[in-house]
Amino acid sequence: MILERVNCPQDLKSLKLQDLKLLSEEVRQLIIEVVSKKGGHLASSLGAVELSVALHYLLDTPQDTLIFDVGHQAYPHKIITGRRDSFSTLREYKGISGFPNFKESKYDPYTCGHASVAVSWAQGMAEAKKIMADKSKTVAVIGDGSLTGGMCFEALNNCGHAQSEVLVIFNHNEMSISPSVGALSNYLTKIISAPIYNRIKEELEKFLEHFSLMKKLTHKAKKFEETVKGLVIPGIFFEELGFRYFGPIDGHRLEALIPNLRNVLSLKGPRLLHVITKKGKGYKFSEENPEDFHSSSVFCVDKGTFREPQETFSEVFAKKLISLAEKDSKVVAITAAMPKGTGLNLFREAFPRRCFDTGIAEAHSVGFASGLAKKGLKPVVAIYSTFLQRSFDQIVHDVALQELGVIFALDRAGIVGEDGPTHHGVFDIGYLRMIPNMVCMAPKDKEELQDTVEFALSIGAPVSIRFPRGEVYSLGSRQQIELGKSQVLKTGGRFCIVAIGSMVKIGMECLELLEKDQLGGSLVNARFIKPLDEALLETLAQSYEVIITLEEGNLSCGFGSACLELFASKGLLEKTKLVTAGFPDEFIPHGARQELFRIYGLDAQGLAVRIKKMLKKDVLCQN
Repeated sequence: MILERVNCPQDLKSLKLQDLKLLSEEVRQLIIEVVSKKGGHLASSLGAVELSVALHYLLDTPQDTLIFDVGHQAYPHKIITGRRDSFSTLREYKGISGFPNFKESKYDPYTCGHASVAVSWAQGMAEAKKIMADKSKTVAVIGDGSLTGGMCFEALNNCGHAQSEVLVIFNHNEMSISPSVGALSNYLTKIISAPIYNRIKEELEKFLEHFSLMKKLTHKAKKFEETVKGLVIPGIFFEELGFRYFGPIDGHRLEALIPNLRNVLSLKGPRLLHVITKKGKGYKFSEENPEDFHSSSVFCVDKGTFREPQETFSEVFAKKLISLAEKDSKVVAITAAMPKGTGLNLFREAFPRRCFDTGIAEAHSVGFASGLAKKGLKPVVAIYSTFLQRSFDQIVHDVALQELGVIFALDRAGIVGEDGPTHHGVFDIGYLRMIPNMVCMAPKDKEELQDTVEFALSIGAPVSIRFPRGEVYSLGSRQQIELGKSQVLKTGGRFCIVAIGSMVKIGMECLELLEKDQLGGSLVNARFIKPLDEALLETLAQSYEVIITLEEGNLSCGFGSACLELFASKGLLEKTKLVTAGFPDEFIPHGARQELFRIYGLDAQGLAVRIKKMLKKDVLCQN
């Protein structure tokens, strides 16, 4: 096998074209084999195999800088850069990350899991190299989905203006996670069939050279060039931004890709090479259904089938929203390039005119929702918790300040598992509860999620609803929701657990374990992060020796912090001990969701041990 001889990019330099083609197929097969057992981003990585091989064949990495945006397409890069033998540990705890990770390899300049960032990073590094007289190359690989993000436009605009030494590889497959949307996507699709600019540009350059000695005609010649470019150039958009545009070319034909890439790398200034690839290339089932194999669970290679899916919180949310939209024509839904991931593909099928996909443009999604709400509609913005971070200013300025009733459905709130630190939704409690006028909620189970969505749409205020990734469950004890009111699920004992959202289930399991040791306790389903149920919390402080808050989020500025702030302001810490339990102030690594809960002592067993030690210590102190 060729792949067994490739331990670093330098090993590619001696390979012939036919060897590089064989290597590409071997890399592709390894990706399919591992992802079928571990899950991961299959389709996008399969589409970038030849591109990754060609780049490492021509570049001198890591001296030359190669940045992948988003990172979904980086598996071939990982395999080529010395991680072939450990690739079987993909997405395992302490194994290979599913995204580029600067702590994992010198070939990964950044840890990257959010879109539209690579051109900004690349320009910054290129300008730093200029100051430091570093002649190495800087390359950013972006997908067409990244071009729907404002940050990418900002970077292209500035990079072209500054004439920074950056090569942008535009990997165009008409897909981000779902099919790409927007006017630019439509424009790019149209020009795929018109790769004529560079042929004509050669003639234009000869024309200009012919008249170079005729100074009086130089201006007219340049004007003629611009006129012809405007008529025929497929990449006029990029040229007007200050980039030299090349392509489009077939990103799977190494015999075309390598010489074109070599030529473009030899040029100066900002350049954009437009490469056409097929998402899921080389595996029939992912080619036919690239969206299903974007972030794939374990699957059967021969049949391309996944295990029978169970109902998820995303689906429960979407079905409830559909039922409410059937009764209220003002209910509309917004997604940022993830209709299937958020369940809004179901809403779109039912109400195509009331469902909006903005592309990978979270800030615009929220600003857009603000406009809908201003005219009296009831917009529901469904975005993963980790991606809603990107629209913080719009939540503050465009929604909360304006006192508009926009609902934020925070899918994948908390620990997402194998996707790791770029995707864990552990910060939303902190960055949302600080915003005036916001109502922040977290339902405990399937039924309460349904009730929470209905309640949120009824109060005419900005509301966030956080719910976890994964299969749904029911905990019983359904009770009507009132603003800022918690639900007492169990009373008795010396301590009380006040849990928010998904942690209510773990709190229940913890109490069951403690009861076996004759240690009874109480349990409260907080429901609201903001506003807090101050009256109940004050009562609890008067009634229990120890109160433990549980949250699936970062403890800094979290739900427990909110309770501590209240207790401190009311002088309640003199009456009771308040202990906060959640994830520490650090970036949580990738790994199976349940494994991470166990490692951080936030599963039922870990919490039970902690509470027993706490109660025993308190007894000793009293004696």
